[in-house]
Amino acid sequence: MSSAPSRKIGLALGGGSARGWAHVGVLRGLEKRGIRPDVVCGTSAGALVGAAFALGKLDQIESWLATLQWRDVVGYLDFSFSFKGGVIKGRRLFDFFAEHVGDRDIEDLPIPFAAVATDLANGNEIWLRSGSLFAAVRASLSIPGFLRPVNLDGRWLVDGGLVDPVPVALCRELGADVVLGVDINKSLLDEDRPLSSTRPSEWKDVDTDLDPPTADEPSLLEVIERSLYITQSRLARARAKTNPADVLIAPAVGHIGFVEFHRAADSFDAGRWAVEHAAEDLDRVLGPGAPPSE
Repeated sequence: MSSAPSRKIGLALGGGSARGWAHVGVLRGLEKRGIRPDVVCGTSAGALVGAAFALGKLDQIESWLATLQWRDVVGYLDFSFSFKGGVIKGRRLFDFFAEHVGDRDIEDLPIPFAAVATDLANGNEIWLRSGSLFAAVRASLSIPGFLRPVNLDGRWLVDGGLVDPVPVALCRELGADVVLGVDINKSLLDEDRPLSSTRPSEWKDVDTDLDPPTADEPSLLEVIERSLYITQSRLARARAKTNPADVLIAPAVGHIGFVEFHRAADSFDAGRWAVEHAAEDLDRVLGPGAPPSE
């Protein structure tokens, strides 16, 4: 299926930390159905995957993620306890992004792209539609308390999920007539499961001075991540009432931990399955497309 010039397809990729790798599976699932977005916007992890797609580097990101092991993840998470903006500096992770994915001015990308960030001073929603792609992704990914904020044009910017978890409105602003929204957080609060199930078993290997939680007590990581997801999930639902996506795709990724970046294969599968689950809605909105390949 190819979109006609008068009916541009927008893809709004939401945040979700390690669970955001499901966006790769969503893009692959759409590809199998013959659907290629004309506009891509992203928040947080969605900004990173969306940027790779807009650059034509999705294959590189997918290959890298598929080979990640837990020890690799720990190496990328360069912890800092200096209390300067976040406990993770993120330099190693973004050095990799810059080297293997690259940078370009957003306005020069083959397809329209934008990322969402939040102005830490006043809470304003910031649409990053020009300038360095790398800087925009870095700002959109700056999860409060984890990754340090980014200073762009004199403003300290943090995770866009605080103001727009699924950037549907931004897609429409960039010219999309039909918007497919991908909400990573939706399934998390729909599932009834104990908090301890989100705690990566490998987390014990990370050398920190923090006291470990008791068996039934949420860890610091869990408290922060669940608080963020509750806020973003409620906000996404509120925004959907006034500016809903034409089709909502919601990968079931509640079984994947907040920092389990090495579980990319599970995330990819969840994204592909979510596209198939939304097949009827996709056909209703876009018309019957190519049958999914085996």
